[in-house]
Amino acid sequence: MNSQHQSDYKVGTDPASTIVARRVQIAKFGLELGPMPHLAEERRRLAHPQYAHLNVTPLGATLGAEISGVRLSGSLSGEVVAEVRRALLDYKVLVFRNQPISADDHVGFARQFGDLEVHPFLPGSDDNPELVRFAKGADTGGFENGWHHDVTWREVPSMGAILRAVEVPRTGGDTLFADMAAAYDGLDEATRERIDTLEAAHDYLLAFGNVVPEDKKAEMRAQYPVVHHPVVRTHPETGRKSLFVNAYFTSHIVGMDNDEGNQLLRRLFAQAAICEYQYRVSWENDQVVFWDNRAVQHYAVSDYFPDVRVMERASIIGDRPR
Repeated sequence: MNSQHQSDYKVGTDPASTIVARRVQIAKFGLELGPMPHLAEERRRLAHPQYAHLNVTPLGATLGAEISGVRLSGSLSGEVVAEVRRALLDYKVLVFRNQPISADDHVGFARQFGDLEVHPFLPGSDDNPELVRFAKGADTGGFENGWHHDVTWREVPSMGAILRAVEVPRTGGDTLFADMAAAYDGLDEATRERIDTLEAAHDYLLAFGNVVPEDKKAEMRAQYPVVHHPVVRTHPETGRKSLFVNAYFTSHIVGMDNDEGNQLLRRLFAQAAICEYQYRVSWENDQVVFWDNRAVQHYAVSDYFPDVRVMERASIIGDRPR
């Protein structure tokens, strides 16, 4: 819109301007249209970052920021690590461009934020067992194209994950992130009250059952039993409530009839798919993304087959959801 058109525009000429302050339902199809007023406060809070050791550029409404002015190779100062951690809490998804780091650098950067996981079903290399490699191409498709938090089947799921682009396709292969606190806040009050005290069961078999040999399943079940986590977790550092169920690993609502529970879960799963809660990362080689697994879900778009996409991930051990 050019400046002349901007000066000529009058508030109220848009036919929809009379309904901008409220949501509109199309009940026949279960649709809700219109602005998301509950995002405004968080969006305003994040609009003007103030950091002494980093350049922080907000990218999305309530999540996503580009971090520059720091190299991820080598040891960072305590002040820089503290500001990266603060930015992670604020923006939930941090993007670092042009970071040609080695696998050792990657692991070293991640260790500055906590102890690292070793994934039992996605093995790393001999040199860096904590670094999971996702190598996709004509022979191996991407199966991460569903909304999920990582490893919620663990008693103590990841605090966060740091993903590095080693080789990306010319087009496609983006990763989407959804702010699950915004998704929780967007539910009606009655639903929030209903789910605040519920627990859900999480089971690795839903996603990884087909990669475990039959003769190892009893051993793996003993090591990774079904765990119960709150449907709504409270972030241990920010205090914000967020949805903590996902279709990859959540099997059922504890103590609820299956039909009723599945209906409720489908509704809660669908919250991640609302675009206003999302930020989308388009990858470049040597790009690094650090996300707060407690606060966001992610979805790796599998639209690049049969092209090659190679990523490496280090995950930081978190806390027991409360």
